[in-house]
Amino acid sequence: MRCAQPDRCLQKNFLLQGCSSNLSGLQFHLFKLKGNCKMVDDTTIVITDIKKALKAVDEEADKKPAALLIVGGELNGTIFDLDKKTILVGRSLKNNIPLEFQGISRNHFKVDETEIGHTVEDTGSRNGTYINNKRVLTPTLLKKGDIVKVGKIALKYIPKGDSERLTYDKLQHAANTDGMTGCYTKTYFNRSLDLQVKKSKLSGEPLSLIMFDLDHFKKLNDTFGHDAGDFVLKELSTIVRTNGVRDNDIFARFGGEEFMILLPKTNIKQAYEVAERIRALIEAHQFLYDSNRLPVTISVGLADYRKGVNSGLDLFKRVDIALYKSKDGGRNQVNFFRE
Repeated sequence: MRCAQPDRCLQKNFLLQGCSSNLSGLQFHLFKLKGNCKMVDDTTIVITDIKKALKAVDEEADKKPAALLIVGGELNGTIFDLDKKTILVGRSLKNNIPLEFQGISRNHFKVDETEIGHTVEDTGSRNGTYINNKRVLTPTLLKKGDIVKVGKIALKYIPKGDSERLTYDKLQHAANTDGMTGCYTKTYFNRSLDLQVKKSKLSGEPLSLIMFDLDHFKKLNDTFGHDAGDFVLKELSTIVRTNGVRDNDIFARFGGEEFMILLPKTNIKQAYEVAERIRALIEAHQFLYDSNRLPVTISVGLADYRKGVNSGLDLFKRVDIALYKSKDGGRNQVNFFRE
């Protein structure tokens, strides 16, 4: 069952029928408690097995590390795992959590994991680190819900095992994911592209970008209908996600029938092998819709980070040129950007 007003639900507590406890909207929207609950009206939920439901939530939460969550601003809802003994935070891209914002020093503060929890220590920042508006002068133990403030960025502390973390994961996933295809959104991709170009510029590590779109997609829609077009987009996305990309690659729907794959630590030769494999997989796949085999191929452009690339936009322009070379060359092929 899909709630018609999820934003309202996230802000309220629900009464549990036949139970003296309350259930927060955050918990309810977590995973609908693994199917162990249902809404009766706007405020009442029937829990078919409260112990089983809450146990399922706790088990899922225990798998997640503690985290810092950005609250407010353009990156609202962004989650950073505290999955190392020491997490460095600051403007420098060398930090575990790079925050390129005004008022934040290159090396601003660190979070250390101790036997009793996580502590925050300022690392010589210019403007200071604050917890709940109190300046950090010595290593300070974090408590659930504490707000760490650096510059204009506020980060909320979520301890390990807190079920609230799962809800924020769900919300972040929804914000960053295209509803139809399950790929990342254009907004998320653009943010990632800029960051990865800066990292490659700093480290010298290779970075490649693949851009592809479906050949004659308008004709396919006109001939077989838009539902068939939607089917192709979903099926294609599944093929690429399961056979074409690695966990650290960023596969995004860029718009309409256009897709991007950002490949960190991947040189142009390796990226070509990925691009050609994907092209061949799509060409060979039988896209069957209403007993019709749909004609589906893709044209692919390829570019990498090298001299002359100073921003994500520079790399995008190069891969866009390469894509149009593939389209002009007869489609269903892969082309590099060449100076």
